[in-house]
Amino acid sequence: MITSDTKEEGLNSAIYAELRQRLVTGRMAPGHELSTRSLAAELGVSQTPVRDALSRLSAEGAVSIRSKRRVRVPPMTSERFDDLLNCRVTLETEAASLALSNLTAQHVEELRRIDAELDAAIAKGDPDAYMMANYRFHFTLYRASNRPTLIQLIETVWLQFGPFMRVVYGRLGNAHLHDNHQSAIKAILAKDEAALRSAIEHDISDGMALIKRTGLAVEGGVAP
Repeated sequence: MITSDTKEEGLNSAIYAELRQRLVTGRMAPGHELSTRSLAAELGVSQTPVRDALSRLSAEGAVSIRSKRRVRVPPMTSERFDDLLNCRVTLETEAASLALSNLTAQHVEELRRIDAELDAAIAKGDPDAYMMANYRFHFTLYRASNRPTLIQLIETVWLQFGPFMRVVYGRLGNAHLHDNHQSAIKAILAKDEAALRSAIEHDISDGMALIKRTGLAVEGGVAP
């Protein structure tokens, strides 16, 4: 039996999932302020499920609540940048390592398809498609580890880092970065754990180093 409470829970989950995806894919920039009223109007719901979703995201460090009606995506600082980067490298290389023995030919085919979509997004200048493909590539790999707690931790870091990761896309045009996704796929095929860890570490650090070299300034917030 579907009750009003069940419907409310489903709506709250849907709003949370939508806002979460926006953060993970960088559609909300660091320093960006959000209005619960405008978000509710955009999503076609009351402010209550929006507030509930934002409260959950605040608990995960993805947003900071400034008042009942306004929240902010935290600006990026050098200290926060380094902390999140170190967490990503530590957690994601471990997840990739644990996933290696579980990866099948079907996984490899999916990773190749996603990486092709990512390349196409760069060629078309489509940041939304790029961010989503990058997310899907990494989590298709990590979820094969069958470690739900580890995946949850990685997702929490991505929630905090996602708004800033999109900056990488904007700076790819003049950069010549090694295709670490292809290196990861080759390591998977060779069952080479060390090479896979290295590919994931470089995939994370190369893009972040690009930001470091060109500065942490982003629209909506500048790191001190």
